[in-house]
Amino acid sequence: MEGTRVRVLQKLNPSARHNFIQPSKRINEGPDVNEFLSSKAYVDIMTFLLQLNRSLFPTKLPDGRVQTWPLNSEAVGYSAPVRQLQELLSKLEAILDEAPPDTGPRRFGNISFRKWHQIVESRASSLLEECLSADILQTPSSDPGGPTAEVELLAYFLGSWGSPQRLDYGTGHELSFLAFLAGIWKLHGFPENSTGVEERAIVLGVVQPYLELVRTIIKRYTLEPAGSHGVWGLDDHSFLPYIFGAAQLAPALSDSDPVPEEGSLPDAPAPGGVAKASVVERERGENLYFSAVGFIYDVKRGPFWEHSPMLYDISGIQAGWAKINKGMIKMYNAEVLSKFPVVQHFPFGSLFSWDRDPNAVTPTGIVHTAATTRRPDGTVPSAAQPAGPGIRAPWASAKAPASPVNLPQGITSTLPDASRLPPSPMGPTRAPWASAQPRGPAPTGDSTSGGQIPTEAPWAK
Repeated sequence: MEGTRVRVLQKLNPSARHNFIQPSKRINEGPDVNEFLSSKAYVDIMTFLLQLNRSLFPTKLPDGRVQTWPLNSEAVGYSAPVRQLQELLSKLEAILDEAPPDTGPRRFGNISFRKWHQIVESRASSLLEECLSADILQTPSSDPGGPTAEVELLAYFLGSWGSPQRLDYGTGHELSFLAFLAGIWKLHGFPENSTGVEERAIVLGVVQPYLELVRTIIKRYTLEPAGSHGVWGLDDHSFLPYIFGAAQLAPALSDSDPVPEEGSLPDAPAPGGVAKASVVERERGENLYFSAVGFIYDVKRGPFWEHSPMLYDISGIQAGWAKINKGMIKMYNAEVLSKFPVVQHFPFGSLFSWDRDPNAVTPTGIVHTAATTRRPDGTVPSAAQPAGPGIRAPWASAKAPASPVNLPQGITSTLPDASRLPPSPMGPTRAPWASAQPRGPAPTGDSTSGGQIPTEAPWAK
């Protein structure tokens, strides 16, 4: 097998001039998503995501053994910056006691979330100063009197905790936290280690505790899903744990191996285990994917195929966890980074630049929701003058934009849109990147049934 060069997110050159700026909103209407997908920011986000993803694959050791990376792995050492970020998350969790849930009647989210968010916002600068290196936060701008790096990191930090106005949380907020960590990386905030060592610590030591804190916040304040596809979405709130969790269960690789396209660890749980409550309970403490599914079991009732049809569909893939990992990255590009309702609030500064990447391919055929597309003046484009090309219903099949990023082995440069809804109200639920599999028998009884897991919902014709 040929070796591969691992692409990593480039850090700022300390000897080069750099001007930090206050991040600002640039995605104001649908066609702006095309510009985002051609920007340096998009390339940096995808590069960092793929860098973290690769680090979670099991590792081939020189003596022939395989080292896996489960949650709470003793083999993963946490650097001082990772422990400081863990302290930051602990401080945020402690603030929950200062904003107990409101006991009054409500239709949607609990209004006390606004108080929690307000406290966090008022203390944000001091929290970062207590838990991050001053050398990072106070990285000076080459413009005398200009803002320091703290201004940019604050924007992504505050965007990571849901919306106090809408009382919701979704993948756009999760994206903001990914950018917060990537910004620290670009500012030399993590130590120089062998490829994959620090990335692995970031996911297991920071991303997973962040997800756990967010789940606590969602349950405590009954936050609504942000920009959800409803029952047709992958998950009401998160996406990253499914990418990283699939990597944890994929075949092992060495530093020179390309990311595998198919297969699983020999002793990995079958993907169909997500539909069995006993398997999920057993695995959720070891794996990010099952941890995310476990949260679904905590907050939803009924058959798994009914409330989570997309995850249920994916659970029937026979080609293994590497196939699922590859497909999840495609879907993340199509359903998170390529969707106006998700990325519209992402701000752009110098760390994540709106400037066009010189190697970007001009994307075409963006799918987004016209009703939520607004011009800078707050007006909505009329039906007679669509906001831009490629506006379709969310279930319409369309090509997603070409990606300028070097994607893992086997993922093509043009990523397909993850079509959600079929033409008819009760058609089959299909993961667009999952190869067709023979349909198994419909399950009987509850979701803990040990029968064969079909790759389509049992009511699909």
